[in-house]
Amino acid sequence: MYRGTWLLLAIPLLLAAFSVARPAPLAAPFPPAFDSASAATLAGELAQFNPQRFPGTASAAGASEWFREQLVPYGLEVRAQPFTAEVPGYGEVRFENLIAQVRGRSARRIVVLAHRDNLGIGPGANDNASGTAALIVLARSYATASQQEDQRQGPAHTLMFVSTDGGALGGYGAAHFAETEGEEIEAVVNLDAIAGAGPARLELAGTRPRSPGWTLVRTASVQLTEQTGRTPGRPSAGRQLLDLAFPFSLYEQAPFVGRGIPAVTITSQSEPAPPALGDNAIRPAAVARLGQIGSAAQTLIGSVDQGLEITREDAPYVYLGERAIRGWAIQLVLVAALLPFLAVAVDLFARCRRRRIALGPAVRSYVSRLSFWLFVGFAFAVIAKAGGWPQGAERAIAPETDAARVWPVGALIVLAALALIGWFVARDRLIPRRRVTVEEELAGHTAALLAFGLIAIVVVAVNSFALVFVLPALHTWVWLPQLQHRSAGVRFAVIAAGFAGPALLVWSFADRLGLGIDALAYLVELVAIGYVPVPFVILFLAWLAVGGQLSALAAGRYAPYPSAEERPPRGPIREVVRLALLAIERRRAPEVERRALEG
Repeated sequence: MYRGTWLLLAIPLLLAAFSVARPAPLAAPFPPAFDSASAATLAGELAQFNPQRFPGTASAAGASEWFREQLVPYGLEVRAQPFTAEVPGYGEVRFENLIAQVRGRSARRIVVLAHRDNLGIGPGANDNASGTAALIVLARSYATASQQEDQRQGPAHTLMFVSTDGGALGGYGAAHFAETEGEEIEAVVNLDAIAGAGPARLELAGTRPRSPGWTLVRTASVQLTEQTGRTPGRPSAGRQLLDLAFPFSLYEQAPFVGRGIPAVTITSQSEPAPPALGDNAIRPAAVARLGQIGSAAQTLIGSVDQGLEITREDAPYVYLGERAIRGWAIQLVLVAALLPFLAVAVDLFARCRRRRIALGPAVRSYVSRLSFWLFVGFAFAVIAKAGGWPQGAERAIAPETDAARVWPVGALIVLAALALIGWFVARDRLIPRRRVTVEEELAGHTAALLAFGLIAIVVVAVNSFALVFVLPALHTWVWLPQLQHRSAGVRFAVIAAGFAGPALLVWSFADRLGLGIDALAYLVELVAIGYVPVPFVILFLAWLAVGGQLSALAAGRYAPYPSAEERPPRGPIREVVRLALLAIERRRAPEVERRALEG
């Protein structure tokens, strides 16, 4: 049955093959005239005179004033957008976005942005004085055109040039701008570290399982290819799939993509990249790269401005070279991959019913394990709320900050102590009290696999791309009932293989952010600040309960939930209270006898 059900996957795969499309780019309206020499000079000035641009500092204020001074002579009014946000490890921080606008014939807007802040550990000439300088040069060029007498030569759309704050900390400025002024935006182009030694790259991920419109991505790719002579890099298909399964990006296109607004980041920075290494000045060789990417950005803006409207889309895609596969086709394949497991789990349930094997005790055993893990999750939330973990807004955390690598030993000790108490309470109903029959073990497997199937169905409802983390466990743990007579090593190897999905997530963060073993602490910190949605946390805890029951079966330590006759007269909490009272009475007994004798 299991092998035969896999044949059904052929239909979704065939549909996915027919869903592959090759989007056409928008035409370039005019040859670019980007002034790379001016951009290099501006980047050098910003890095030299305001090297420490950490948000909220005096140097950051100086950088803001410097930005205004570069645009005022061109007739561009710069509007400030101040706001505050709580940043993990730093507390409340004051930010200030700066917005310059060139009115066009349409109220629909094209947004070009670049963050001007840094972490204060280096001048940030490339990251991101280069992007800020390019932003200024682009704004100047459109400001000059808009002041001509013939308004028909101005832009068709209203252009907004936004110098964001907090980009180095996780995109706070872009997120605030998207929340407050995200309406009527046609497209967003983000410039981040565009004078690096590496080739041009595109970043596409969002804060939700969405993708930027493929017309924008294809046009950006073509323009960068024409200017640099090579196809720009972008995340691999596997990485794009992971970003849909666990939406995450440190770049500032993410909050716009999460809102269904076409947005891309253009960068020349490798990932991960040490922010202070080789970022003290714009090197002569990098001026050419700055000019190439600046010219590509200028042409891209013109293409979007003069081309057809780019529809705001919620649909996800995975880009494969010049082609793209639609997200619904990938979702259909992932959901179809559930069918072999569901068929076996339902058949196993039917067999138990036909053989009149009671499933109630096995289900209650799973519920006891689930209650324990939910208690651990609740304790973690309470400790995080009390300040045991660094607190902050629900934003990506810069991997260079201390908050990204924090291991709060005190909070972990408290959590471990509470978990030990919770396990002491739960284990009283889970330890074997007699010999467990083969039928009861089969019921234990059936209850756990049915619960896992329900978890997978809920994952489909929440974010079906997240099945990439669940499917390895589904298709390995389903074989555990067949392996009960194999060696313990084989059984535990199958249990360990089921955790390949979470291990893949941890590895991806360790690799892309250069965190190593600290990737686990980083993910826990994302949970603590609320970046990971609560439903996914609950589903993961329910998954751990399934793993706990199957591990107990693999180790021969499983026991069904005891009946009323098998349970002791008092539960573990009542028994602890009784023993504590008896101990107090024993200590008080000599004193009572002494007073009685004296009386």
